[in-house]
Amino acid sequence: MADRTAPNCHLRLEWVYGYRGHQCRNNLYYTAAKEIVYFVAGVGVVYNAREHKQKFYLGHNDDIISLALHPERVLVATGQVGKEPYICVWDSYTTQSVSILKDMHTHGIACLAFDLEGQCLVSVGLDAKNTICVWDWRKGKVLAAAPGHTDRIFDISWDLYQPSKLVSCGVKHIKFWSLCGNALTPKRGVFGKTGDLQTILCLACARDEVTYSGALNGDIYVWKGINLIRTVQGAHGSGIFSMNACEEGFATGGRDGCIRLWDLNFKPITVIDLKETDQGYKGLSVRSVCWRGDHILVGTQDSEIFEVVVHDRTKPFLIMQGHCEGELWALAVHPTKPLAMTGSDDRSVRIWSLIDHALIARCNMEEPIRCAAVSTDGIHLGLGMKDGSFTVLRVRDMTEVVHIKDRKEAIHELKYSPDGAHLAVGSNDSSVDIYGVVQRYKKVGECVGSTSFITHMDWSTDSKYLQTNDGTGKRLFYRMPSGKEVTNREELKMVQWASWTCVIGAEVNGIWPKYTDINDINSVDANFSNQVLVTADDYGLVKLFRYPCVRKGAKFKKYLGHSAHITNARWSHDYQWVITIGGADHSVFQWKFVQEKKTKETVHIAPQETLADSNSEESDSDQSDVPEMDSEIEQETQLTYRRQVYKEDLPQLKEQCKEKHRAMATKKRERPPASGVRLHFIHGYRGYDCRSNLFYTQTGEIVYHVAALGIVYNRQQNTQRFYLGHDDDILCLAIHPLKDYVATGQVGRESSIHIWETELLKPMSVLKGFHQVGVCALDFSADGKRLASVGLDDNHTIVLWDWRKGEKLSAIRGSKDKIFVVKINPYMPDKLITAGVKHMRFWHKAGGGLIGKKGSMGKTETMMCAVYGWTEEMVFSGTCTGDICIWRDMFLLKTVKGHDGPVFSMHALEKGFVTGGKDGMVALWDDTFERCLKTYAIKRAVLAPGSKGLLLEDNPSIRAISLGHGHILVGTKNGEILEVDKSGPITLLVQGHMEGEVWGLATHPHLPLCATVSDDRTLRIWDLSPSHCMLAVRKLKKGGRCCCFSPDGKGLAVGLNDGSFLIVNADTLEDLVSFHHRKDVISDIRFSPGAGKYLAVASGDSFVDIYNVMSSKRVGVCKGSLNYITHLDWDKRGKLLQVNTSAKEQLFFEAPRGKRQTIPALEVEKIDWTTWTCVLGTSVEGIWPVVSEVSEVTSACLSNDRKVLATGDDLGYIKLFRYPVKGKYAKFKRYVAHSTHVTNVRWTHDDALLASVGGADTCLMIWNHEAEGCREMRQCDSEESDIESEDDGGYDSDVTRENEIVYIIKALSTNVRPMSGIKPHMQHKEPSVDERQGVVRNFRPPVSRALPIPEKLQTNNVGKKKRPIEDLVLELVFGYRGNDCRNNVHYLNEGADIIYHTASVGIVLNLTTACQSFYVEHSDDILCLTINQHPKFPNVVATGQVGDTGDMSATSPSIHVWDAMTKQTLSVLRSYHSRGVCSVSFSATGKLLLSVGLDPEHTLTVWKWQEGAKVASRSGHTQRIFVAEFRPDSDTQFVSVGIKHVRFWTLAGRALLSKKGVLSAVEDARMQTMLSVAFGANNLTFTGTISGDVCVWKEHILVRIVAKAHTGPVFTMYTTLRDGLIVTGGKERPSKEGGALKLWDQELKRCRAFRLETGQIIDCVRSVCRGKGKILVGTRNAEIIEVGEKNAACNILVNGHMDGPIWGLGTHPTRDVFLSAAEDGTVRLWDIPERKMLNKVNLGHPARTVSYSPEGDMVAIGMKNGEFIILLVTSLKIWGKKRDRRSAIQDIRFSPNSRYLAVGSSENAVDFYDLTLGPQLNRINCCRDIPSFVMQMDFSADSCYVQLSTGAYKRLVHEVPSGKQVTEQALIDRITWATWTSVLGDEVLGIWSRNTDKADVTCACVSHSSLNIVTGDDFGMVKLLDFPCPEKFAKHKRFLGHSPHVTNIRFSYGDRFVISAGGDDRSLFVWRCVHAPH
Repeated sequence: MADRTAPNCHLRLEWVYGYRGHQCRNNLYYTAAKEIVYFVAGVGVVYNAREHKQKFYLGHNDDIISLALHPERVLVATGQVGKEPYICVWDSYTTQSVSILKDMHTHGIACLAFDLEGQCLVSVGLDAKNTICVWDWRKGKVLAAAPGHTDRIFDISWDLYQPSKLVSCGVKHIKFWSLCGNALTPKRGVFGKTGDLQTILCLACARDEVTYSGALNGDIYVWKGINLIRTVQGAHGSGIFSMNACEEGFATGGRDGCIRLWDLNFKPITVIDLKETDQGYKGLSVRSVCWRGDHILVGTQDSEIFEVVVHDRTKPFLIMQGHCEGELWALAVHPTKPLAMTGSDDRSVRIWSLIDHALIARCNMEEPIRCAAVSTDGIHLGLGMKDGSFTVLRVRDMTEVVHIKDRKEAIHELKYSPDGAHLAVGSNDSSVDIYGVVQRYKKVGECVGSTSFITHMDWSTDSKYLQTNDGTGKRLFYRMPSGKEVTNREELKMVQWASWTCVIGAEVNGIWPKYTDINDINSVDANFSNQVLVTADDYGLVKLFRYPCVRKGAKFKKYLGHSAHITNARWSHDYQWVITIGGADHSVFQWKFVQEKKTKETVHIAPQETLADSNSEESDSDQSDVPEMDSEIEQETQLTYRRQVYKEDLPQLKEQCKEKHRAMATKKRERPPASGVRLHFIHGYRGYDCRSNLFYTQTGEIVYHVAALGIVYNRQQNTQRFYLGHDDDILCLAIHPLKDYVATGQVGRESSIHIWETELLKPMSVLKGFHQVGVCALDFSADGKRLASVGLDDNHTIVLWDWRKGEKLSAIRGSKDKIFVVKINPYMPDKLITAGVKHMRFWHKAGGGLIGKKGSMGKTETMMCAVYGWTEEMVFSGTCTGDICIWRDMFLLKTVKGHDGPVFSMHALEKGFVTGGKDGMVALWDDTFERCLKTYAIKRAVLAPGSKGLLLEDNPSIRAISLGHGHILVGTKNGEILEVDKSGPITLLVQGHMEGEVWGLATHPHLPLCATVSDDRTLRIWDLSPSHCMLAVRKLKKGGRCCCFSPDGKGLAVGLNDGSFLIVNADTLEDLVSFHHRKDVISDIRFSPGAGKYLAVASGDSFVDIYNVMSSKRVGVCKGSLNYITHLDWDKRGKLLQVNTSAKEQLFFEAPRGKRQTIPALEVEKIDWTTWTCVLGTSVEGIWPVVSEVSEVTSACLSNDRKVLATGDDLGYIKLFRYPVKGKYAKFKRYVAHSTHVTNVRWTHDDALLASVGGADTCLMIWNHEAEGCREMRQCDSEESDIESEDDGGYDSDVTRENEIVYIIKALSTNVRPMSGIKPHMQHKEPSVDERQGVVRNFRPPVSRALPIPEKLQTNNVGKKKRPIEDLVLELVFGYRGNDCRNNVHYLNEGADIIYHTASVGIVLNLTTACQSFYVEHSDDILCLTINQHPKFPNVVATGQVGDTGDMSATSPSIHVWDAMTKQTLSVLRSYHSRGVCSVSFSATGKLLLSVGLDPEHTLTVWKWQEGAKVASRSGHTQRIFVAEFRPDSDTQFVSVGIKHVRFWTLAGRALLSKKGVLSAVEDARMQTMLSVAFGANNLTFTGTISGDVCVWKEHILVRIVAKAHTGPVFTMYTTLRDGLIVTGGKERPSKEGGALKLWDQELKRCRAFRLETGQIIDCVRSVCRGKGKILVGTRNAEIIEVGEKNAACNILVNGHMDGPIWGLGTHPTRDVFLSAAEDGTVRLWDIPERKMLNKVNLGHPARTVSYSPEGDMVAIGMKNGEFIILLVTSLKIWGKKRDRRSAIQDIRFSPNSRYLAVGSSENAVDFYDLTLGPQLNRINCCRDIPSFVMQMDFSADSCYVQLSTGAYKRLVHEVPSGKQVTEQALIDRITWATWTSVLGDEVLGIWSRNTDKADVTCACVSHSSLNIVTGDDFGMVKLLDFPCPEKFAKHKRFLGHSPHVTNIRFSYGDRFVISAGGDDRSLFVWRCVHAPH
């Protein structure tokens, strides 16, 4: 009975009892077909109430917790929990998957919602950030994602009346989201005073921006926009869990058990209280409602579903019931009727009818129930309780018979004996009690053998024995009814068991997997009559095994559905059904048992079953007799392609090594050599582990691959061309149906697929980011648009791509076993097949996933190849046994014998097929594989005379086969490519070594020949002349590692791996002599020069033997090395040997005796060596790379002219150095072609060619040596050098500042002033005297004797009616960000407007009206700006801003694309560029946008901005990139420049490929810091450098340098598209000849300079733009100037402060002008109506404060150095100046009577000066004892007092002019102030907000009407509040725009404007005040 196959019968899910009401909401709906859809456990259920039928969706693998219905009500989306949860969209009619959405969420998917059209789906995750994702669900693409909230989100909904708006709600919040581009931007709902901030549980959207939401307290909150406008109090008694909108209105359901219906305006229609209906009960809680027409569906917490008909609402129908929350453990089946009994922790016991699928009885008990049993006569039902008692009920009427409690711990199992006399009760007290049934359950026995809790029991058929299992996994036997343990096993031999529910025992060994001892199987039940066993486990799997199953690891069928642990499983009494119950999902599943079928009918299974079956996969395989694996395939499946170090790791490794080289790098490093090499020909083809990788191209050339190269071979000319885009082994190749493109996949940590075209060998697209380890199979679809790929990761991931766009369409884990082939169905590109080890699978695309079904065949074979036939359902596959399988759909029709041994390759022709196998035969077949038409054997005898080599053996294993041009192309395992003519002759085209590493390489001393020897046990001679053929080959008894020609070229010595070596005749390869003296590998072998008298033989056991060739004797042994010998060289005299060992020793021995010599390094260099192949020594010190830990230099060879040293290393690089290579880390030229180790390199005798061999890639590569001058630059030209030259890229203060500036988001701002102490809103307030006496301030008794309390503030415009200010509108901004941003001023509308930015505002300035308009959607500082030049997108602007981390939340850096005229946002691109976006550029068509980040990787990203989709992204450089710009004629080419960096990029599909600029073509050029870029025709690029030069590049090669185009750095360049002229801007002193602005011709040869008449000593231009006849210039000094091209006239359009902060601000008492004073040492006068700067005064020192006198005739200015100046306004003459202090003056004020001047400083003092005493300004008094520096001062209206706010958060009042402090509060309260600018004081406590823990309110000003106060703070916000505002956290309006730190703020006269001054942004904002109407 040891049958280990799976049973033939199976289970089909027939019914699920229950509904998931707990922890879920809104999960119950009517579909269009009026069926009811909901879920339970891991199953989606579609229930037809009329027919009482259920259908199931089984696509999930864990608990479903969310459900949404598509607006058309047929499709359903469900989301599950799990580590990698996914969303399934499925059809409720067919229950088939339509789309699978995955890879975004973790933990689980809490909510789902479709939008109105049903195109988009939004999902909310259960991760810590509650991520929200918006999907294009059909494509499986994420459109946008953002962190949702810090706490749980309970519901989300699309606004059905406004596109791209959503609402989400949850714990204590509601958020209103807008979707633009790829950005989801939230606004929090404002609860305000209307309602309490509380948890919102559900919501529904209505028209006109109204949202209804249900709250935790039972109220309904109604929102308009983001504001709460009203509440419906007490709509429900407590939490409202569900809200459902339909045509008629809304339905809500709550915890109070009521359903309420509301009309469309949310007026109540009716209430249905389910508790009061006849089916109701106390505690009923509604979790889900759905209202359609006159039916309402209700789902409850306790797993019931009610259907209510509206007009008969008192009688709801109970249409589904299940157990309530609590674990479900008890299950028993009735012995004679189709009934099942269940009992749960919800304390209920229920009886279900298996025929009617209904609950027929329920009874509530006192205790949770843990097990149940029915007596043999079906009369009694025994229930075991959790408290250790058990109860027996009568089944008939559920009345109690007995209740007995003998135990303290839970009863886990009880069973009646078959004769009905006894009941055995097993408890967790580890004992079984036996009770007599007839004696009214008297205890008659006890079994006490167990040491742990009892888990399972079974009686014997004669009721004499009981077997038990316990928690320790022991199986014990007892005699009944006494309970005595049976230890004698003989006695038990004959026992037959009445039932088998034990998990331990010989009969059920097979249910446990091999090699594990875990007890996760909870329940077993045997069906004796059908010999089947059902098991239930902790993973939610129901499995069917054969019974008995004796051997571990038996095969089974498995069924999903339950989500977590299944607690019990039982067969029904007649074995028709299996009942399983879920612990956590407390659901009851009923499975129909389907008997074994006759195999004939399998083809006609109903579709439902195939789906269930796809989930009931057979385990590993179905049969026990696995056929023996073919050795070749075995070898291939075991190959691992993992590498210790991938080339992708190099940059990081280099970075890590950088530090140790900093010191080295300052030394002068050796230049690279002048000459280079170019790949010429390769001998090799990768056939040993790849298949079907050889094709004809359109033009009849042959394309294949080897090592890291794609090769296009022209058989007419015998030449090769190479695709060099890969950097590691290519493993597969597929050709496009049009035969012009090829796709190749490579090995790599993040392995990539390249699609390239065979003519120009240019990459069309690179696909990356999905496959790890490698890509092993590829296939194009028939229309050529799609590509399927399979990865080498453990799951063999399958990905379907739209390769041109580089988009992943779908992905899925393919199989645990290796997949050999993937093929897309030529007729239906949504279907594909994969075939591989022991499987064949048929897949179809569903959204972002693929759904797969196994091909059903008798026994699973390993498939090696497959093709589609001539109809969409026919598939043919070749197996490892030589059969060809013929499939229709997924069913195997028949097999045909095709080859002896595996069929490795198949190809479909117009009318038939061709196959190739291991037997070396090519077979042609007809189109149905009925007849074999012809076979060809690959034999030496039929080799045609034109062959390029020799066949190594007859009938080589065929690995690739392809047809075209009248020939069959064949690739063999031995690395040969052959062309078979239809008439028979075979031509050999290309060949290489077979599998095994190639190490030995020798070039002939005077002929163009070379010899190689490899681990494949062959020695080969190759012709290096144009015939490129293999001349001779000889098989060796062992593999070899080295070879060498004798000096006359006649002999050839070969060292073998077993320690022997031979010398053969170089022509015939016949033995001359052989020796075997060593055990270890012979690692190098060399003839001495001249006559070749001696032969030195080095071996792995660290000796070098010297032989005399003539006498064939060993004459000497060189001893003394510690390790393996790696390299040997002779000197010219043949007397001295140089030896390298793997211990990095360099040793010298004298020949012929082998005496060791020590030679100093200097002498070594003088010795004349015949050859130099060593890698150690001072003369080659520079060849070792920076990262030498991972990459050994394996080989070297010096050219015969002694100029160039070639090396090969472990990473597959070939490098050329200039010899001698002294000093570390020399510069080199580097070439990639070999994939891993280059094992040897050799120059030919005339240095014309370089030969290299690559260990594992089996290739011999021939390189042409090209002297300088003759080489046109080609793409294979090398990258220069490993570490960038550390010679600095130049220095400039402006560049350094721009590079080092750190941008911080506003939210993280800190104090601008060095404050100390406790903030006002945190201070504990002392009650005033009045308050202590109970007098309330500001409350006047009706008649008061006291004087009335005066006004707080003198009102200046008393005559008018006072009106409060309602709003501020941005009117004007004075400022431009030029000091650290560039290329940010542009013309719009043919030069009528200009656009620029400052702070977080984009500004459009109309040049005729001087009006400004603003784009204010940025939440933080703008850093870059560009305009779209394409006519299709007029006035489209992109701006990028500062940001925090790139987590896609609202503070992430973002790019806004907007319309400059309408200010409408077109798209928002949230980016991963953490810290900020520093450059943006549109492509030629205007559809793509390129952005550069400030993140540490300096990422470059290309976007499709209209869709908000990221096309490609890649890290750019280790240091700062300043600018990246698209070529103006391209959508794929762009250039980036930065610190010592220029790179030329190509966008290929979704990948960014780049080339470093190559400098070597220009003498002594060095990489400088590049600052700007411009473009010319014919692929010219110009880059401006820090030194003032401009570099001119052709493609990526430097062709010339325009020296000193400017004297200082070239900061900006602009290419005019109209005429190609180029404008440059730089930093230089204006002179007669030159200026900082120049206009050049198209080639940058001639120029014209312009002077900017700014009066600066040095002009520094940061931005240029050219319009019609005008050039627009932005400078570092914040000016924007327009320069006429003809007359060079300058017109300054914009002025601003050049350095900040702007501290001082003073408004004129009677006119709309104001003054500002800043760090840049200027005071400027601004006119608001004229919108311009009127004047500026240079003070020569930074200014801190400025103030007008009350009449406006004088101005006082306080300086940072402690000086202050008084000017007369009319003449700007100095009236007086004084310096009494040494530190900064913080504030300066005239008294209202113009008599005194108060000067407050950082020296904690205020000085008073009497102005009436004249301009000598003697100090008359000062205020002392001030705790900290003075911030703001205000005089009282009568000039008698001054109030000070200080840096210790203290407000003080002093007398004027005595300076005494006033402390009496009552007196202070009576003062009327002339002005109020203090941020401290009780009257303004409300201006301090909650989140000012790090940052402060910095400035304030009360309006002249004294009704309002405006404040500025460190976050850059301006706020408008009412005055006074003594309550904490007063209500306010806030206005954004400034960067961090608003330093000062003032009302202008008459409260017409507010002026705010910026700290970080050096800008002045003027806001117009909007007054309330009268």
